[in-house]
Parts: sequence; C-alpha cells; structure tokens
Amino acid sequence: MSKKRVAVLVGTAGVQRVFEPATLAKLEETVDLVAHEKEKPPSADEAKILLAGADACITSWGSPRMTPELLDVAPDLKLIVHAAGSIKPIVTDSVYERGITVTSGAGAIAIGVAETTLGLIITSMKNVFALSTAIREGGWRAGAEARKNVKEMIGTTIGIVGAGHVGRQVIKLLQAFEVRILLYDPTLTADQAAALGATLVDLDTLMAESDVVSLHAPSIPATRHMINAQNLKLMKDGATLINTARGSLIDEQALVEELSTGRIWACLDVTDPEPPAADNPLQFMPNVVMTSHIAGSVSTGLVRIGRDALEEIERFVAGKPALNAVRQEQLAYLA
Repeated sequence: MSKKRVAVLVGTAGVQRVFEPATLAKLEETVDLVAHEKEKPPSADEAKILLAGADACITSWGSPRMTPELLDVAPDLKLIVHAAGSIKPIVTDSVYERGITVTSGAGAIAIGVAETTLGLIITSMKNVFALSTAIREGGWRAGAEARKNVKEMIGTTIGIVGAGHVGRQVIKLLQAFEVRILLYDPTLTADQAAALGATLVDLDTLMAESDVVSLHAPSIPATRHMINAQNLKLMKDGATLINTARGSLIDEQALVEELSTGRIWACLDVTDPEPPAADNPLQFMPNVVMTSHIAGSVSTGLVRIGRDALEEIERFVAGKPALNAVRQEQLAYLA
C-alpha cells in the first residue's frame, strides 16, 4: 500500500522550530512528505505545487490561506494539521464545505501558557515582585513592608475567566493547591464547571471575590474590554489581575486609572495594541509586571506542537479520528 501524501506548507525555519529531529524522522517514515525547501512559508502559488495530489497537509504560522483556488489542486485532501494555535488565519468556508478536517495545536500551546500563569499566580501571591524591588533599592531589610502582603496559596480564591484550552489547564494545575476556584464562562453550565473543579459564577462575583483574576477568554467582539472600569473597582485591595490571553480583553485606560490608586497589581503578557506604544504608562507603573508575549510556546515548548502534529498524522494514516479537530461552528467563540 502506498503511503499517504502529506504536503508541508511551512518554511524550513518553521519546521526546525516546531519539529524535533526525531519527530521529523518519524513523520518522514510514516508518510510521503512533500517539503517546502525555502526558509519562509510558501506563497499561494508555491503551495499549489506542494499540494497537488496531497491527502493531508501541515500548516503553521505564516502558511497561506486555504482558499477555493488552492483547494482545487488537491481534490483528495482530507486533513489539515495546523501546527500552531488559531486556525482562523488559514481556514475558509470552503475547507469545511469540502469535508476537510482541520486540527489545531492550541491544546499543546495551552500547556505552556498555563504553566506560565501558575508561576505568575504563585509569585503574585508571595508578593515577589514588590519584595524584589524593595530589596534591590534598599537592601534586605527594606523588604520588611512588602513581607506584610505575602500570602500563601492555601485558603485563597483564584478566579479563572474562560474555560478554553488554557483555562481548563490552569484549573487542572490548581488542583494541586488548597484553593477555591471560581470560573466565569457563559458557554458552560454549573455542573460542567464543577466537573472541572471550579464553581461557576458571574463575572462581577469573580472579580469581587478573587485574590487573583486570570484571563483566558478568546479575543472576539463579545469579549472586547470585558474587563472595564466598573468591574476593576470590584477587585479586592491587594488583588492581582493576570492576562496571558489577549490585550483586547482589557480596557487599558481603565486599568491604568485603577492601578494608579495602588490598590491592585497586574501581570500582563499581552497588550492592545501589541507591542504597546512607547509612552504606554503600563510599562512604567511600579505595580505592573510586563512580559513580551512569552506565555505561550516561543522556544523549547514549540516541540510539543510538532509532537501533536505527528500524532494527528499517525491517527489519520491509521484511519482513526482526529484528536484536536476544530468544528466550523466553534470559530465564532475560539481565538
């Protein structure tokens, strides 16, 4: 039996970032791999050549959009394995109209984001950032005041906004601690939230009762500025807002105003726009910790995406259903 033909619509630089040598070797052993030999992702015209006769293809960041014209050259295409997060940049209605399954690496990326989030939760509870600044500027004893605001995880309340891949993974990691987990997600029922290990509440309740609020909602019109002046004022004194999702979830002007009171802290991995303007005050506030969109896979964590892609291809070859298929109706509420 001839091998399945799989086109790689990813440049050599992208392949090296996502696929470990062992993973790539296993992929080449499993299927007839048609690789793009240039460093950058293929153009639409180059992709047509690669796709001709393909049963499946692998896409990633920068891959061309799967338009009807592109799909016409591959009538046997049954699977698109997106070795990246959101599939929105590459899919069109034609993909689903032709019965092509699309998978996403979002679940693999979510693990790294959740680990980063957990680290920020713990360090914010321990008041690490304020302690570090005080000691750096005034010596060991200068941290005495900041020590008064140190909290342990036990008995605290963590609010999770959004139960997508990342939110669920954060909840899973938090099961190792004696914390109360509140969840806001309008797509879930109370029983579904309980099955995850959380208590479903409305957003205002979550904002008011949480010691740490962590955002994991998708960036869609309905979630733009869901964190605003009104619900920021509900946060406890000393609470921390963490955003490892998308900057558009927060009304940044309202956040700046609330942070200016000194009541709360913020840990921001993302901004809106991104990168932030040079004079964005969030970059200079003492109660803000900023990182440059590193919560997801930016280095070694990328290999997990490649491993997941290999598993999807192996299941396709074996006639098994995809593990991480994204249905068309999900696009309305996924990132």
